[in-house]
Amino acid sequence: MLRRNIRLRREYLYRKSLEGKERLLYEKKRKIREALQEGKPIPTELRNEEAALRRQIDLEDENTAVPRTHIDDEYAYAAEKDPKILLTTSRDPSAPLQQFVKELSFVFPNAQRMNRGGQVISEIIESCRAHDYTDVVLVHEHRGVPDGLIVCHLPFGPTAYFGLLNVVTRHEIKDKKAIGTMPEAYPHLILDNFSTKLGERSANILKHLFPVPKPDTKRIVTFSNQSDYISFRHHIYEKHGGPKSLELKEIGPRFELRLYQIKLGTVDQAEAQIEWVIRPYMNTSKKRKFLSN
Repeated sequence: MLRRNIRLRREYLYRKSLEGKERLLYEKKRKIREALQEGKPIPTELRNEEAALRRQIDLEDENTAVPRTHIDDEYAYAAEKDPKILLTTSRDPSAPLQQFVKELSFVFPNAQRMNRGGQVISEIIESCRAHDYTDVVLVHEHRGVPDGLIVCHLPFGPTAYFGLLNVVTRHEIKDKKAIGTMPEAYPHLILDNFSTKLGERSANILKHLFPVPKPDTKRIVTFSNQSDYISFRHHIYEKHGGPKSLELKEIGPRFELRLYQIKLGTVDQAEAQIEWVIRPYMNTSKKRKFLSN
């Protein structure tokens, strides 16, 4: 198993290293295709390669014309099987953190909760790979308050690091009748205001934690971005009369996420390439937004 994982990781890194070459070749073919369509002369720097590039253009179809990226490889099999998630915490978790993780295990379908104990991260990741888990979610705390969420996609990444703010669990709401029970049906997803490249990347990581729901499910999970703070809300709706009489009821938990790093690798790889990270100087420009325009 260890040799297989090393081989698969090496193949993935090799495909990733070819991206620059494939992108350069794609740009050359695009310039020739545009010149032929508009009736313009072929660019002088491409005249020596024109014959070979035109043969490649003739053999391409809509699936092979655009080069694949490592992002395509990361979630290549996401549509074939439902996500299988392992939820765990930092070591020696407090009671509020354990309660929050317990509620998250109901929020994410097909999630299993594990007591961390004395296990190190590398052992957890290796065990999850062996048992075909698709994601690992780690929740951290500071003085009993959940303050960090790490989403690690398996087998090769990416890993997204979020800050957790304003956590309100179902356990903290006294009126149990008002919030009702938490259904276990696969939820519909609402991803609001993720308009930039980084926003689409973040939404892609979050949406692959949930399987495809049935059309008639009444459970809704919302990730709404506002000024780079992602609000998580969890609702169910009920139809009491006609199609226009809908009642929306929040069933919790609720919290805010703040993305601060995306890494091209798993959480146990210290040497993994950092795709994006928030820097101290970024906080000085108050009006600058990264996840939306």
